Amino acid sequence: MSGSNRKARCSGRGFSVTRSDITVAPNPKQRRQLSKQGVPLTHDLHVQEVVHRQSQIINPCTKPKLQFHPTFLNDSYEMCRNICAEYAKTFYLGTLLMTEERQKAIWAIYVWCRRTDELVDGPNAAYMSSSVLDRWEDRLEDIFNGHPYDMLDAALTDTLSKFPLDIKPFRDMIQGMRMDTRKSRYNNFQELYLYCYYVAGTVGLMTVPIMGIAQESVIPVQSVYDAALYLGIGNQLTNILRDVGEDALRGRVYLPQDELAQFGLCDKDVFSRNVTERWRKFMKHQITRARIYFNRAEEGVSQLEKASRWPVWSSLILYRKILDAIEDNDYDNLTKRAHVGRANKIFTLPLAYTRSLSNRKTKSRLSLIRLI
Repeated sequence: MSGSNRKARCSGRGFSVTRSDITVAPNPKQRRQLSKQGVPLTHDLHVQEVVHRQSQIINPCTKPKLQFHPTFLNDSYEMCRNICAEYAKTFYLGTLLMTEERQKAIWAIYVWCRRTDELVDGPNAAYMSSSVLDRWEDRLEDIFNGHPYDMLDAALTDTLSKFPLDIKPFRDMIQGMRMDTRKSRYNNFQELYLYCYYVAGTVGLMTVPIMGIAQESVIPVQSVYDAALYLGIGNQLTNILRDVGEDALRGRVYLPQDELAQFGLCDKDVFSRNVTERWRKFMKHQITRARIYFNRAEEGVSQLEKASRWPVWSSLILYRKILDAIEDNDYDNLTKRAHVGRANKIFTLPLAYTRSLSNRKTKSRLSLIRLI
């Protein structure tokens, strides 16, 4: 980008917004525009196909699989647990509230997702290429066919034999990694939303079969999956807002470029790490959007099986507290990383437990919060 263009983008005026001004998904006109640009849309992500296919898997053991020695399998899951505990402390805390079988499954999925992410963000990211991701996708196929490459893969293969998981969300996450190798800027929220789907919304689709849907649930299965998708989007938006400063050090700006300009900001303001009043107003806008997604996830959480609601509610509330922490830091996510202390996390558990006891029976609220 030329210097003159950058200056023009920095000279825009800030403006006030209301909740209704916040874009949360492509509108019809924007869908047509994005289609012309070759950007895949949520309607084209075949989420309904995933829901249908996972709902139709009555017996996950439909393909031959390796018979693992119990000790080997226990060691595999223990390795996954240790990785999860070390690198995702908030997330791991929530898994401790699950049943043992669900714990192991979630750890296995987390480790696969982390390994996938490290292909583009890990210590060997400099050697990243499209062929590496192609081989990783081939390896995913082998895992789903019962042929793991190592102990960590074996935990996921075993999980697939116990829960009705479809391969598409896993493939889509790999597609998100491909996006990371090609893009370091997002023109608008519609593009960023798609990225958030690929790298985090997919996790919601992966984990619904693990959590289970309550038999007494009164809303469609699709609505529960939608809520899981929204939770993943909210989590990723929160991660982005928490990590703005760290991403900037790598030359990445995961913020809608058009919205930066609307608030009189540009990449230079992000790299300068200077918290201005314009930046605070912009961050308020972004935080409000993330909270909208968390609000829209709540209905689905209330429809999960009782044994799964508490940990998911804990995760949802704790991620909301990251947004609170950004506010407590006076919106300085350029030089500070928002942190939720351990005591605060522990105090969250009783609140999450109380929320988990609720199983809302109304459909009206959910019908009002459709994103697409």
